[in-house]
This record gives sequence, C-alpha cells and structure tokens, in this order.
Amino acid sequence: MKLLLTSTLSIFSMVLFAWGPTGHRVVGEIATEHLSKKAKKNIAVILEGESLAMCSNWMDFIKSNDSYDSLKSWHYVTVPELEKYHHEGEMKGDVIQAIDRFIYELKSGEFSVDEQFALRCLVHLVGDIHQPLHVGNGEDRGGNNLKVKWFGKSSNIHRVWDSGIIDNQKLSYTEYATWVNVTAKDQVSKWQSDGTMKWVEESISYRESIYNIPENGNLGYDYNYEHIEELNLRLLQAGVRLAGILNEIYG
Repeated sequence: MKLLLTSTLSIFSMVLFAWGPTGHRVVGEIATEHLSKKAKKNIAVILEGESLAMCSNWMDFIKSNDSYDSLKSWHYVTVPELEKYHHEGEMKGDVIQAIDRFIYELKSGEFSVDEQFALRCLVHLVGDIHQPLHVGNGEDRGGNNLKVKWFGKSSNIHRVWDSGIIDNQKLSYTEYATWVNVTAKDQVSKWQSDGTMKWVEESISYRESIYNIPENGNLGYDYNYEHIEELNLRLLQAGVRLAGILNEIYG
C-alpha cells in the first residue's frame, strides 16, 4: 500500500490536533444536516453505518500508530505572513494537497487505499483547514509554542482554539451543531462555491486577531467572548462546505 506522502514540512513540523473531538464532530454533524437523501444513503454504506460525526476524528486517533506517521503533514499547511501559498511538491504534502487528492479519488474511483479511507480523511481534513491555526505562519508550530493560561490552567493558543473555547461552552456535539447551524440558503450556496484557497485565505485572516493576547498570557471569559463567533463560523463553514463536496460526489 502506497501512501500519498512520506515526509513532513521542515519549516512547520508538528504533531497536533485540529479542533478537539467535539469540534470535528460538530463539523460532521452539520455536514450531515446539509446532505441530500441520496448522499446520506451512499455514505452510510461506505462508512458501514458510522456517522460523519463519529468518523471525523479517525485521522487523529490513528496518530498513535507509527505506520501512519507519513500522514502527519496532511493536517496543516504553512503560509508565512505576507507570502502566498507555494505548492510543496508531491512528497511533502499538506492539507491543501491532501484535500484535493481525496476529492479526486472519491470522484474518480481511483483510490490510493480504499474509499472508506479516502472519505474518512476528507471529512477530517476539511475540518482541519478551517481551524485558522492549521494554516500556520511557520514561526510557532501553529501556536503550539505560544504558551498561555486558559482559565488558570497551562495551555497554548493552538489548544485553546482546538478545544478550549469549544469545551468551555459545555455542550454535546449535537447541541453545539444545532446552536451554530443557522444560515440562509444563498449563503450556503456561496460557501460551497468557494475553493480550498479561499478557505486558506479566510484562516489567514483570523491569525492577527487570534494572536492578540495580553502580555501575561492569561485568557478566559474575555477571550472566549471576543472569539466565539469567529470560531463558530469556522465550524459552520467547514460543515456546510464538506456537505457540498459530498453532495457533488454522492448525491
């Protein structure tokens, strides 16, 4: 079995998660609500009854298996400040290349592994690219090196965006999805027409705001209040866009 990628990006090497389990499940749940009946039926067969929400964390869970180490660079991309994205080549892959690859595989039926693998990866990676710190600046491992206190506990800014803010809402993933899954039909169509580079540009646009933290690094209610709408929008956009891709393939 030949995997797509065999090395990581030297300027942004890291092991991280994008959204926590709840965040990824929110994306999967929102996507499910925007699927056509035909797409839902076809996807249920491929995933053997597993929901998009529950398969969404598979790519993070398998990080504990060394045989999947070559997948680690699929979760992120580096775009330094004031620079444009540069294609890193077939052997250095990133989240943009991985998403495009799996969309191609699912449309063409030409799988590097199998259809279930490709679908599980796509569900996860569409979530990843909408977490702004997975479009990193190349300086701090996507915020993993920027240490902060989250409600008094040691953390880093990446983890705050992965799970800190989401978990602070004290909602199940289904409750969270219901809360944020509100948008007009014309907005759904607009988001679904945007390509992956638009998603990247959006994530970059959040970085300045994300890094606007007090010198003492103490984050809590104020930071939650300032960023919850931005974070929820990214979860909603990820779910809606994932559904658009899957409807095109399976609907």
